[in-house]
Amino acid sequence: MAGVSLKCGDCGALLKSVLEAQEHAELTSHSNFYESTEAVLNLVCTTCGKPCRSKTESDLHTKRTGHTDFVDKTSEAAKPTSLEVPKPPLDVDEPVDASTSSQPEEMVAPEVDQKLLEELEGMGFPKARATRAIHYSGNASVEAAVNWVVEHENDPDIDEMPLAERRRKLGLPPEDPATVKPSPPVVEEKKSSLPVRPATKTEQMRECLRIIKQTHKDDDAKVKRAFQTLLTYIGNVAKNPNEDKYRKIRVNNQTFQEIGRNPEGCQLNGIVDRVGSLKGGIEFLELCGFEKIEGDEFLFLPRDKVDMAVLNSAGSELNSAINNPFFGVL
Repeated sequence: MAGVSLKCGDCGALLKSVLEAQEHAELTSHSNFYESTEAVLNLVCTTCGKPCRSKTESDLHTKRTGHTDFVDKTSEAAKPTSLEVPKPPLDVDEPVDASTSSQPEEMVAPEVDQKLLEELEGMGFPKARATRAIHYSGNASVEAAVNWVVEHENDPDIDEMPLAERRRKLGLPPEDPATVKPSPPVVEEKKSSLPVRPATKTEQMRECLRIIKQTHKDDDAKVKRAFQTLLTYIGNVAKNPNEDKYRKIRVNNQTFQEIGRNPEGCQLNGIVDRVGSLKGGIEFLELCGFEKIEGDEFLFLPRDKVDMAVLNSAGSELNSAINNPFFGVL
C-alpha cells in the first residue's frame, strides 16, 4: 500500500505533505522522516463542519461548543503522499519594482520553544496550530498555548503557519539602517526568569484559579467543588446586587464548614473548607471586590463596589477553569 502520510521518526508526528514535513523539520530540527500507511486523523464535526486532527482536539472542541457528534473522514481525506517538493508558480509577466526587489524580505516560520511544540503535537494539535499558539502566547507554557487555542479556535487562519521576516528572526540588523526602521522586539525577548505579576485583574483571577488547581491537582473533586462554589457566590451577587445576604460571607464558621451547603440561604457561611483553606480562593473573591471586615471574620462586598463587568469576567474565568480539561494541569 502506498504511503498516505509522512511520519517523523523522532517524535511520531503524522504529516500530510512534504511541505508540512519541511516546516516541521525547520521548527524542531528533526530530520528522520519516512512514508507511513497511517493516515492523518480527520474527525469532522457534524454540527459546524470543523475538522479535528486528533481526539484531544475534538474533545476540546466539544468542551468549547457542546458539539458531540463527529464523522470520521480519515479515509476520504487520505491520499498517496507525493515526495516531490512543491515549486512556487512563476509569474513572468508581473513587473518587478526595482526599489524593493534588491532587498527582499524572506518570510519564514518563527522559532518557538521546541519542548512546548513537541508536547502540543504529542497531544494531537496540528503543527501549524501549535506553532501559532506558542508564538502568540509568548512561548510561556503549554497551558497558555492551549488557552490561546481555546480562545481562537474559530479564527479563519488558526491552521496557517505564522510567518516572520528571516532577518528579524535571526536577530540581524536591517541592511540599510539609514532607511529601514528597526523591527520591534519579538515576543520571546520579553520572557524573564523572574515571576511576573499579572497585569490585569482578569489575569490575576486566572492566576488564583491556576494556583488552586495546581496546588490540589491530585484532588479534582475538591478543586471542582471550590470553583463551583466561587461561581455560586459570584452568580448570586450578580443576580441580586442589592441583597446584603449575598454580599457577606463568614470566613470561618465551624458549624458551617461545608461552604455552599445552602447557597440560596440567608447568609453564605463557612468558606474555610472549600475555598478559604485553598491558596488563591479568598484572593479571588478579593479581586471581585470583597473586603475582610470585623476582624477578618467576614468577607463583605459593599454595594457601591459591585462591578458587573468584574463579576462577569470572574464568571467567565470560572467557567473556563471548570470546562477546560487542560486548565492549570500542564
